[in-house]
Amino acid sequence: MAVHHIPGREIVYKVAYHGPGMCGKTTNLRFIYNTLPGRQVGNFLVLDTAVERTLYYDFLPVVIPVEDGYKVRFHLYTVPGQPYYDASRKLVLKGVDGVVFVADSHPERMNENLDSLTMLKKDLHEVGLDYTTLPLIMQYNKRDLPTPLAMNLLDEKLNETKAPVFGAVARDGMGVFETLAAMAEMITRKA
Repeated sequence: MAVHHIPGREIVYKVAYHGPGMCGKTTNLRFIYNTLPGRQVGNFLVLDTAVERTLYYDFLPVVIPVEDGYKVRFHLYTVPGQPYYDASRKLVLKGVDGVVFVADSHPERMNENLDSLTMLKKDLHEVGLDYTTLPLIMQYNKRDLPTPLAMNLLDEKLNETKAPVFGAVARDGMGVFETLAAMAEMITRKA
């Protein structure tokens, strides 16, 4: 849930990037960190394993100055995609204001996308949040593959709430800021 810090004239929102392992969650945050000017991003905390899989979570604070001297801060987190990191995912999802679900467009990854979406719904329920009302963006990553899954097929299988959809190539930045901007708008509109 949003945190309002009146003396600091700041509002803080928490956004989690969720999806199967190696789908591009950390790559999204890395691109944001490497692209925004230093005054808009804090330290990027990455806790990877030896094979570059998120072990616990990734964290990136992003600051957006708004009118009247206020700042809106988005705390961006990724969750580990592997099923055995259940406790870590729930800890990150607790109190989240919005979720970006990053799906892998590789034809052989549909079952992993579906399993991850099922985990997301279960984990949100267990931390007291409703998947159907929480701000949600669907990002279909790796659109640069030679034969990616069709966007309409991904949408049919994964997007039962008709959430906004963005195609992405996170490694190159395609769709990264569009996804973040849409999430920011959804969260602040709901607040």
